[in-house]
Amino acid sequence: MRDGERYIADLRDGREVYIDGQRVPDVTTHPAFRNTVRSFARLYDYQALPENRELMTVTSPTSGGRVSRAWDLPVDQRSMVLRRQAIAAWARLHHGFLGRSPDHLATTLGAMVMGIEVFRRNGAARAQALLAYFEYVRDRDLFVTYVIQNPQADKTATAAGQPRDLVARVTGQDEHGITIQGAKMLGTSAVMADELLVSNIQPLRAGEERYAFSCAVPVNTPGVRFLSRRSYEQAATSAFDYPLSSQFDENDAIVYFSDVKVPWNRVFLLGDVDAMRQQWHDTPAHVCQNYQSQVRLMVKLQFLAGLAHRIAETTSAIQIPQIKGQLGSLAAQASLVEGLVLGMEASACRVGDYLVPPAALLYAAQTFTQELYPRFVQTVRELAGGGVIMLPSSVSDFANPELARMIDETQVSSFTDSIGRVKVFKLAWDALGSEYASRHLQYEMFYGGASYVNQANMYRTYDWGAAVSGVDAALRGMGTPGQKAEALGG
Repeated sequence: MRDGERYIADLRDGREVYIDGQRVPDVTTHPAFRNTVRSFARLYDYQALPENRELMTVTSPTSGGRVSRAWDLPVDQRSMVLRRQAIAAWARLHHGFLGRSPDHLATTLGAMVMGIEVFRRNGAARAQALLAYFEYVRDRDLFVTYVIQNPQADKTATAAGQPRDLVARVTGQDEHGITIQGAKMLGTSAVMADELLVSNIQPLRAGEERYAFSCAVPVNTPGVRFLSRRSYEQAATSAFDYPLSSQFDENDAIVYFSDVKVPWNRVFLLGDVDAMRQQWHDTPAHVCQNYQSQVRLMVKLQFLAGLAHRIAETTSAIQIPQIKGQLGSLAAQASLVEGLVLGMEASACRVGDYLVPPAALLYAAQTFTQELYPRFVQTVRELAGGGVIMLPSSVSDFANPELARMIDETQVSSFTDSIGRVKVFKLAWDALGSEYASRHLQYEMFYGGASYVNQANMYRTYDWGAAVSGVDAALRGMGTPGQKAEALGG
């Protein structure tokens, strides 16, 4: 079974990552990435513990080895529930702040395999390549992430209409495979992953076939380059001052492909603009991958609700009825998300041999939580008030006896001591107001697409027939002018 030590060793593969004008020689030791790499390693270590193996892992049907339960394809409700419990257990290790943990793409790829007939329409060889690739990454329990969005430029134009030819595209093919050139975003967790799925989720039209491809490459493939955004981990002065960003900054990067060669056994779709949409929406992939995200968000909201409660305890505001009302509202919202997740399991639908969440309920959760998260964070910020500002500059202040005495005199709480109070509000700031927290706000609002995209998915999948049939029944019961109305209850 893969553990954290093996995961870290596998990252020392010569991948081409750039930050602050320099190439990174080793992401496992660089201060921009090393702590988060170890947070991912802890996920593998956790599932490898003997007491966790039954919940967290399953036996691969091809290798016979134990791999993450995220690779399991649920065939009944029990396996679906166990899979959700395993995803939630991993999420609790990072409080829901690692959005692209290894279980996300394991879920996505598994759902594509559930809908393998969609890929067979593009050719038996391409479908077989996907099946073989799924077995390859599953049997090795690899960390796969993806780049499926095009770089922002002219948002009114499609891929072919950009002012520069910047979007990743196929520039050639031969008996060995295809060649790709151009850029993709956002590469979340890509610099810390083993493999990269490269595809397109944005609409394509006829004439844009060169942008229509799905393939996978090892992260260290020659010509694959990662231009990292600013590292919040590197900017974190200590775990005491930045308890979240110092450990769970999964990073995002522009991924640039410079004449990258992809062999045919790693090409899953090619040249079909309709297939680009079908791989997400005619298979359960889009539903399942966002279901995994809702399980993670469920854990994150529980954490933030707990943080709000601890803030209120620390300031004694917990005794104020109105504050209890705010906490009750947060609890209700977190419980609604949990209820939606459990409801997806209870009403799961069958796709071939497998069980998957119902699309309408998933998109209801996604539409709701996209709007909920900013309000949820704002409420916790209101509860924190000036407490997140009235803080020592850093943990170093405690090393000065005179400053430590002043901290003790000013950081007063009837619930905890001065250090305990400072820790609560340092944690609150990193979760709510830091640059890291701002990135998470943006992420939760847009990882599933713009609001109109989620609303359109909700409209597309809702059972309008059932909803309107009740209206039609009421309209029929009204009769017509001049017609004697039926007696109530008649």
